[in-house]
Amino acid sequence: MTALHGRILALDLGDVRIGLALSDELGITAQPAGCLARSGGRSDLKAIRVLVEEHGVSRIVVGLPLLLSGEEGTRAQGARETADRLRRTLPGIAVELWDERLTTAEAERVMIADGVRRKRRRETIDAMAAVLILQSWLGAHPED
Repeated sequence: MTALHGRILALDLGDVRIGLALSDELGITAQPAGCLARSGGRSDLKAIRVLVEEHGVSRIVVGLPLLLSGEEGTRAQGARETADRLRRTLPGIAVELWDERLTTAEAERVMIADGVRRKRRRETIDAMAAVLILQSWLGAHPED
């Protein structure tokens, strides 16, 4: 069970921000953990390392933005490169990619249904997308 091995951090990689979500200690639910403003490769990795250490993270799930056809585009390649850098930077942490097709659109739909104003949606959509990525991963791995 996940609880014995630490929390899980999900990343929704955007051009401007990285959406963050953390599992609860039992590995059952995902909660938003805010956004990280992108400032460049090493700075981003350092900020993620701090989150991993602060929250006892044992696994990172990186959203893989596949095209609707299931093929990989340039954004998917960027996610793969980020995952590889994370593996090198955090050798004791499992890093895997997870299909994130339509998570941002779904996050926006949920926030609109909840009456969240447009400005607030822009500020929180990446974290909500990360929650959806993590909840999807958790649902597919109930005993990991």
